[in-house]
Amino acid sequence: MSSEKAPIPVCDYEGSDYQQSFWDQGGREYEDRAEAVALRRLLPQGGLRLLEIGAGAGRNTPRYRGFEQIVLLDYSRTQLEQARNRLGLNGRFVYVVADVYRMPFDIGLFDAATMIRTLHHLAEPARALEQTRRTLVSGAVFILEFANKRNLKAILRWLGRRQDWNPFKRETVEFAPLNFDFHPVQVRTWLRAAGFEIERQLTVSHLRLGLLKRTLPVGLLVALDSLLQLTGGVWQVTPSVFVRSRVTGVPEPVAGGMHWRCPNCLATGLPEIPAGLKCLNCGKTWSFQDGIYNFKEPLPNGPGI
Repeated sequence: MSSEKAPIPVCDYEGSDYQQSFWDQGGREYEDRAEAVALRRLLPQGGLRLLEIGAGAGRNTPRYRGFEQIVLLDYSRTQLEQARNRLGLNGRFVYVVADVYRMPFDIGLFDAATMIRTLHHLAEPARALEQTRRTLVSGAVFILEFANKRNLKAILRWLGRRQDWNPFKRETVEFAPLNFDFHPVQVRTWLRAAGFEIERQLTVSHLRLGLLKRTLPVGLLVALDSLLQLTGGVWQVTPSVFVRSRVTGVPEPVAGGMHWRCPNCLATGLPEIPAGLKCLNCGKTWSFQDGIYNFKEPLPNGPGI
């Protein structure tokens, strides 16, 4: 019997028109603007380098204005191509295709990170949070958004016997393949176990109801949600919860520019070659093409590689 562990399944948005169909044309302006309010409240004023995990097509990236460099990480190259087309290639944005469980960064490379609308696709969220913490320096701010199973709609459905699972129990619910809802207490437990100190919680999308979105102006919905977000430290009964936490007890920042780590063998110090980045330890080559680093699959060995 093989002792190797099965690979962790990853939700892949490769080839998806998610940005256009869900956000641009899906009637999600209220949710988008409510999340922007939450980010303004939780983000630090600025910093050197921010890691955006699950960046997708770069919907939130322009909101990280105070950072000198933003690294957009996503498992889908086509999503990052959309982000690159939107944001451009100017040195401030670094586009990285990679697995969140094997992120290709050295220890202590970032002084902030965000993970928005991403945790609910992760089969092993605790491991992903541990990997995130590894990339952050002491004192770094981490902003996490997660899908809350203990939301008011789920509670009412459970009380009315219209759903089987109990929203008050801590067990994670997989309501569709690689789509998870989490209990707030469990998420906080994972964060603390990974080395994060929780500072603030905001509840978001209180008014995510079709009737309200059809009848009330978006500006009014956002204004009301902005006020209700402040109750997040007392209770969490919304479908979306934002948590700001801070890292303690990790190495000092890595000096200089980007410092890569091979996701295959975990060696650091990958030198640049014409094709991309070469790991001198295991021999794998990771491509850099059209402004995007790709750590999803290594290049096949060949001439010039």
